[in-house]
Amino acid sequence: MRARSRAGSVLLAGVVFMSLSGCAAAVPSAGPGRAGAPAAVPVVTSTNVYGDVVRQIGGDRVRVVSIITDPAQDPHSYEAGTRNQFELSRAEVVVENGGGYDDFVGEMLRSANNSSAEVVNAVEASGRDRDGQGEFNEHVWYDMPTMSTLADRIADALAGAAPAEADVFGKNAGTFKDKLRVVQAAEERISAKHAGAAVAVTEPVPLYMIEASGLRNVTPPDFSEAVEEGEEVSPRVLRETLALFTERKAEALVYNAQTSGPQTEKVEKAARDNGIPVVPVAETLPVGKDYIGWMTDNVEALRRALDQ
Repeated sequence: MRARSRAGSVLLAGVVFMSLSGCAAAVPSAGPGRAGAPAAVPVVTSTNVYGDVVRQIGGDRVRVVSIITDPAQDPHSYEAGTRNQFELSRAEVVVENGGGYDDFVGEMLRSANNSSAEVVNAVEASGRDRDGQGEFNEHVWYDMPTMSTLADRIADALAGAAPAEADVFGKNAGTFKDKLRVVQAAEERISAKHAGAAVAVTEPVPLYMIEASGLRNVTPPDFSEAVEEGEEVSPRVLRETLALFTERKAEALVYNAQTSGPQTEKVEKAARDNGIPVVPVAETLPVGKDYIGWMTDNVEALRRALDQ
């Protein structure tokens, strides 16, 4: 869990709903997705990553609102708004990452007084051990097996809200999982060619992808943990990290382009100055991309970097 994670500044429920009384009409209602069909299931997701997954599984049977949609927005510093609070108050299904990544969702749900929504938690779906040694990596949307399990959980939650559409949700989840297997196959091809290759990261964001590709993370733990926590990196640890590139101990740098600072910029510069390929990743879905296309691009960028 990130120490720098800050749950959104959630307004008190009474204040929120008084302020909403003048703007609720501006929020579109959940209408039928097609002629003669039941009203679409209202769904709220913490980020547009999960919003896209829900849309792929729910199709026109769902109405999705994603709280974090701006690629420039750091989910850890999100501040809740009244419109999102209102959407959460009437959501039948909520999808969150969990693991301390988006705690604002739970706080907003409580303020919205919505205890009936089915909450789907990606970290819980991952089944990964959070009691092990070291920091837990909550960025589970980079883990294809987790996303496969999550697809089934989402389909089940949507079916609970719209039982007549259960077969559609199940079929769409199956199609989504087939696409995930294509991404996994691409990771396996990297592993077959580059197993054991050393790579560095600025934050743990892409580590599940790196592990699935058979690669070794050689970043000093104190560096990536300090960056993730928003803390200063000690001069000694920074020197150790920069040496990965000046001494060519890493074959690629995978960095979180969504959050940067002087220390990560020094690391990126050192990699580029020494001819080490740099692979940018992010925490939210880029504009114009769907989840599968985005993950495919990430894996392909990693492959190209290693092939250099």
